[in-house]
Amino acid sequence: MLTGKQARYLRSLAHHLEPIMQIGKGGVTENLLDQVGLALEARELIKLSVLTNSDLTVEQAAQAVSSGTKSDVVQVIGRTIILYRRSQDHRKIELPR
Repeated sequence: MLTGKQARYLRSLAHHLEPIMQIGKGGVTENLLDQVGLALEARELIKLSVLTNSDLTVEQAAQAVSSGTKSDVVQVIGRTIILYRRSQDHRKIELPR
């Protein structure tokens, strides 16, 4: 669970990131969760975008991906989701206390 200070810091880091994956009509699948998990392990902080043709709302998609990858939702803004999960092998981000 992220504190407010940590979430604010992660939002500032994610500001310049581009979404690396899209959630579309297929919704949240096992393949998508595997790919998001690999991306989180490599980068720790990623952005996803939810397309307008998705059957899920942005909040539902964020919750599904977060629980499926055991990550924290940093922010949901518009149709964009920012996720964070501490990497086991490639730690790059040092969170404030």
